[in-house]
Amino acid sequence: METPAQEQAQPLLRINGPSQDQEPRIPPKTPAQRAVRKTFKLTAHLANLLPTGTVLTFQVVSPVLTHQGKCPTALNHTLTLALLTLCAVSCFLLCFTDTIRDELGKVRHGIATFKGLWVLDGSVQLSPEDEARYRIRLLDLLHGVMSVLVFASIALFDPNVIKCFYPSPSEEARQLLVALPIGVGVACSLVFLAFPTKRHGIGFPLSRC
Repeated sequence: METPAQEQAQPLLRINGPSQDQEPRIPPKTPAQRAVRKTFKLTAHLANLLPTGTVLTFQVVSPVLTHQGKCPTALNHTLTLALLTLCAVSCFLLCFTDTIRDELGKVRHGIATFKGLWVLDGSVQLSPEDEARYRIRLLDLLHGVMSVLVFASIALFDPNVIKCFYPSPSEEARQLLVALPIGVGVACSLVFLAFPTKRHGIGFPLSRC
């Protein structure tokens, strides 16, 4: 007969299954799950590479500079063209920015160069291995050109820009203005998906790992 002490020492419930020392087995992913995961991963790369911040600035400022597409003076044409140029240069240069975390976990922004990463505040010294990893590569130039083309395709969809520089297009020109931005955007998107970058540009999210 068991004593009260022995009864208290025995567990109330017995768990039938793997012991705590054994790690739970993760079921293998199906081909459909792998395809969905890959699709979401590539879409995340695409979302980071599209010049969303620059496009937002352009869409806010362009109605003011073009007077809702009327462009009554030559100054409006000049300012609108300057805005387009500034936004295109911004899209190109942002492809050469990167973000890192120092030893204390603080976020540091930098610009990629042919020698490595130039940290803007100059408070972080990178190792030679990290310098080689962050230097400019041919992929950065490709992404810079593609970002400019994506912005150009979005700008061609802006009715204020079209009315300012081409107030009365023909029917063929209208069809071209509709088809050309779509074709350029799709082609650039495919390039972004096929050749993703590992850079975290300024303003893009940075993981803690």
